[in-house]
Amino acid sequence: MHRNRLLFLAFLTVVLAHGQFTDVINSNRPGKSMAAFSVGKSVVQAEGGTYFFREKHNLLQTTSTGLGLEAVLRWGLYKEELEGIFETQYQGDQFVTPFGTENRRSLKSTIIGAKYLLYDPYKNYEEKPNIRSWKAKYKFKWRELIPAIAVYGGVNLNFDNPYTFESDPIISPKLMVITQNQFSSGFVLVTNIIADKVTTDFPSFGGIITLTRGFSEKWSGFLESQIYSSDFYADVLFRSGAAYLIKENIQLDGSLTANLKDTPSVFYASVGIAWRFDENYKPVLIRSGKDKDKDKKGNKKKKKKKGKKGKDTESVPQPTGTK
Repeated sequence: MHRNRLLFLAFLTVVLAHGQFTDVINSNRPGKSMAAFSVGKSVVQAEGGTYFFREKHNLLQTTSTGLGLEAVLRWGLYKEELEGIFETQYQGDQFVTPFGTENRRSLKSTIIGAKYLLYDPYKNYEEKPNIRSWKAKYKFKWRELIPAIAVYGGVNLNFDNPYTFESDPIISPKLMVITQNQFSSGFVLVTNIIADKVTTDFPSFGGIITLTRGFSEKWSGFLESQIYSSDFYADVLFRSGAAYLIKENIQLDGSLTANLKDTPSVFYASVGIAWRFDENYKPVLIRSGKDKDKDKKGNKKKKKKKGKKGKDTESVPQPTGTK
């Protein structure tokens, strides 16, 4: 039952566990938000998919219809809190205007960045379960309102891109603040506050809010809202989808995206897959507080007998906070 509950909480579209590594894959797909936690030190994870889209601008009388491919490579770097991220998106479409038709094919975006977990409210925290009262065990806990906090920094690479402004430089920054709350009810709330291309002529600011819920050990679903704001374009997109766990390291997903206006109207349909390679992962071991006390009090005599040999300590896995 404990393992079933772990899978139920850990498997969601975004990262669910209050730790860097979980028993099952944690993917940011199919949502567009980025979770606060990394994949885990030495872990490599690939996430990708394909999408169909249609955008129609009633005022300008333009229509764009096409297909795209997107891929993300995530890898845990020198420590558990640090993750490197490479993102790329290739798109082909037919752009129709009152003056003619243009067929476009190009890399729409390429971003290289890193994410670092600044604060985990469950690190070094151990909750004492109340086995006598079901109500006390599953009641709302105020600690759940304290989010995990991470920061992200990256660079956009512009390779003669027809989907961006001509004045955009080859390199421009992307910055993000990430928060994540996990609730005992099984819901997970992730927020991203984004400042993109802030040094260019057309900087963009916005945010993403994602609410995710697991329905079983295999299925999960999510609702998401994404806000764009710039001098050139402003919009609110609504996204929903589901993910299915094939194996502990493989996940399939699908989602739909739309907005509420017609300048332009937006529709996206996406399917994808995420795969994790964790053969090189080694649990991070830390010294528990109880062990330290034992070393200071109970092992003094052993130190005298053993001479220079180090004191015996029991290492424990880094707490994940998974319930």
